[in-house]
Amino acid sequence: MQTISTPTHCPYCALQCGMNLSPLPQGGVEVVERTDFPVNRGALCGKGRTAPAVLSSRVRLTSPLVRSGGTLVPATWDEALDRIAGELARVRAEHGPDALGVFGGGGLTNEKAYTLGKFARVVLGTSQIDYNGRFCMSSAAAAGIKAFGLDRGLPFPLEDIPRTGCVILVGSNLAETMPPSLRFFHELRENGGTLIVVDPRRTKTAEQADLHLMPRPGTDLALALGLLHLVVAEGRVDEEYVRERTVGWEDARAAAMAHWPEYVERITGVSVPQLRETVRLFCEPESAMVLTARGPEQQSKGTDTVGAWINLCLATGRAGRPLSGYGCLTGQGNGQGGREHGQKADQLPGYRKLDDPAARRHVAEVWGVDPDSLPGPGRSAYELLDALGTDVRSLLLMASNPVVSAPRAAHIEERLRSLDFLAVCDVVLSETAALADVVLPVTQWAEETGTTTNLEGRVLLRRQAITPPEGVRSDLEVLHELAARLGVEKGFPTDPEEVFEELRRASAGGPADYSGITYRRLVEENGVFWPCPTAGDTDVAAVASGRGGRAVASGTEVASGTDGTDVADGTDDCEDASLDVGADDPSRDDEHDEHGGHGDHDVPSVHPGTPRLFLDRFATPDGRARFVPVSHRPVAEEPDDEYPVLLTTGRVVAQYQSGAQTRRVAELNAAAPGPFVELHPRLAARLGAAEGDPVAVVSRRGRAVAPARITSGIRPDTVFMPFHWPGEGRANTLTNPALDPTSRMPEFKVCAVRVEAVEP
Repeated sequence: MQTISTPTHCPYCALQCGMNLSPLPQGGVEVVERTDFPVNRGALCGKGRTAPAVLSSRVRLTSPLVRSGGTLVPATWDEALDRIAGELARVRAEHGPDALGVFGGGGLTNEKAYTLGKFARVVLGTSQIDYNGRFCMSSAAAAGIKAFGLDRGLPFPLEDIPRTGCVILVGSNLAETMPPSLRFFHELRENGGTLIVVDPRRTKTAEQADLHLMPRPGTDLALALGLLHLVVAEGRVDEEYVRERTVGWEDARAAAMAHWPEYVERITGVSVPQLRETVRLFCEPESAMVLTARGPEQQSKGTDTVGAWINLCLATGRAGRPLSGYGCLTGQGNGQGGREHGQKADQLPGYRKLDDPAARRHVAEVWGVDPDSLPGPGRSAYELLDALGTDVRSLLLMASNPVVSAPRAAHIEERLRSLDFLAVCDVVLSETAALADVVLPVTQWAEETGTTTNLEGRVLLRRQAITPPEGVRSDLEVLHELAARLGVEKGFPTDPEEVFEELRRASAGGPADYSGITYRRLVEENGVFWPCPTAGDTDVAAVASGRGGRAVASGTEVASGTDGTDVADGTDDCEDASLDVGADDPSRDDEHDEHGGHGDHDVPSVHPGTPRLFLDRFATPDGRARFVPVSHRPVAEEPDDEYPVLLTTGRVVAQYQSGAQTRRVAELNAAAPGPFVELHPRLAARLGAAEGDPVAVVSRRGRAVAPARITSGIRPDTVFMPFHWPGEGRANTLTNPALDPTSRMPEFKVCAVRVEAVEP
């Protein structure tokens, strides 16, 4: 029996906390503290600590299942794979390749996400692929690309947060969604910094804040514009920074000046004195940050909303400077890497655009196919799910549970049921897998090796610690076997390191360049930040993308991205390969020459990665950030007489996403056994509802019932429901699929509802 602990990472959120897995005498593993990983320094939440519970054969799938006579029954792997390949081939022959859909997940490793995108485009020839990460970070990604020319969740490591002067945290309850990160904000305040939390609820995170703003759901855009108006009116614009490092200020300024404080107070409910205090706290320190999460992003105007917060950072000189900037708190475990390497509808590996001829040529050469054979962009996630059973007749789904997690979930469940054929790869029999014609049991985090990319842009190596149960195979093996059955016998290896080596070549020269990263480096350096090209190959990367190199981080050479933006491609100002905190002080750049070296002009043999972006230039053709003028507009569905209350949704600390895994852990279920409706005492009094009484929340899309949880920590015009559960308490039965026109993000975070008392 193995007796040495295996260092690896948690399977849940985007922190990707470090942990050791130690073998138990009776079999299996237990989680042991790992203090050497800087993101969590050994701390874990309950989900991470209990993660091995889902490895048990008592709660997970260990045999393929095939539907026979309306029931899922055990089958051999050959039977299951033959059935899937046969149905995919039949549907393609009868209806064309775009009748085949593929739906991935932000929990897939980089190797799996890369291979899934390649499988869809090379083997199936379909454009109809997207993934559930569209529901998480897509609005922030779109806004970041517009403003900076590049999307990476955080352009700096988490360790910078305690050393800044002020953080505005917009729509994040990280005390419950990623608890180990809360220490960075505690340290911020201990160091004399200020935390401002924007949330319509007094969450556990808001309780830690120096100032808590409680805007009406869906008004974050107006709030950011009102703050920018005050920055201008109070003479707090960093005029030199705006002049030297940005473009588009005059139009953005004009848009903001239409949102005067009293007007913004009427829209948001945030008082003028609070607006002024926010501006003071944000502008007075030398450095400050704005961090957003799903609150402002999961709206039908999420891209504009994030853009308004970015404008606030740019106007005050808070982007591309040490200990300052805008960042997105990515949610899913590989939500960052999952959106970089090809499982999005419009994307090729390396964060390349699918409609860019140079990108198609580069990736097609790596794949050994004709660029013209690659399909074009397809539907976004919700639009793909909405097309099931009509244009899209068959679906291969991995690592997602849209029956619980998609907006307008009852409708999506109907669409899934209407398919000619549904195949699901999962570790458990989720609510979506229960509808499938074939279910394949696949390996989990501790049973396989592969890379993920955390919210900082730090690429990490999860390492296999145990052997999977007999009857379970990896997703890479599944795609290899299906490709062979569909006539493509080469190009789909099952070894994750071999896949990663191909991913390195495919990403080379792209915005998310991993070409300088190897498994060995990830082990030795405890992770590497992208972009990380092969040392000395920046010119090659520039040629591959069709433009010359430019700098975006101090001492960093870049190559233009295939969408016309320049992308980071080189060294940080003072980062060494050990990722040592002391050696990488962003406030000290005087020791480095103009080439980014350490004074002796030596060229490093290995590129060290890029922990901090934009310190010299942004990833745009001229190196300047773009102000994008935006204006407030209402949410897609305003309250009215029939639906007078606003619903917002979110997570609780003991459950994760759709709950498919965490609802199978007894300790977590004891802490969070089921859904609830959080409402203000005044609303509860009008309903005649007491604590624990069942209440119904009704929207234009359906009805959900759950016990009342009465608290003064929520706005009287708002109710909250967590979204982890299926059945009658399914929050996403209610949510609105209205889409952001740019990111195609559904409006999960706000819709109009009415609340009714229910007879016990």
